[in-house]
Amino acid sequence: MFKSTVILILLSLCIGTGAWLFFVWTVRRGDFDDVEGPKYRMLDDDEETHPVQDSSSQGENHEK
Repeated sequence: MFKSTVILILLSLCIGTGAWLFFVWTVRRGDFDDVEGPKYRMLDDDEETHPVQDSSSQGENHEK
């Protein structure tokens, strides 16, 4: 009984330390610098990405 309790405590400490190290690594990478920006960036108009083409002009290009 005591041996399994010690193993579970050591295992939980290892997992907790790994999670904490992963969190520190992501903070140093800058993943949490701007948490508000992405939700406002998706609302910005982005006119330069995909120009709208007429469907009749697309058919002519494929026939040539």
